[in-house]
Amino acid sequence: MESSITGSDSSMDTATFGAGCFWCVEAVFERLEGVADVTSGYSGGHIENPTYEQVCSKQSGHVEVTRITYDTSKISFDELLEVFWQTHDPTTPDQQGADVGPQYRSAVFYQRIST
Repeated sequence: MESSITGSDSSMDTATFGAGCFWCVEAVFERLEGVADVTSGYSGGHIENPTYEQVCSKQSGHVEVTRITYDTSKISFDELLEVFWQTHDPTTPDQQGADVGPQYRSAVFYQRIST
């Protein structure tokens, strides 16, 4: 997942979090003021463009993630991290609530910014 920063829109940035079921995480972050877009997907695995079935097989190495595009003039990365830590339990390996499997592990992915 690439950064959304462009030369003309430098107040926008992205954060990518794995915190359990991506639909649940998506619902939390899309309500925050300053968040422009939340997109669910997979990251961190060894299969290019995995299907839902491949990720659920627990063999792809992927994590369910949400990519959050946000306006840094309205909400900071630190504030997003606060929500991330408050809305899931990173101490339960490969599980969030009733969702169990390596695809539900806690993760923070960085974006490399090209200038």
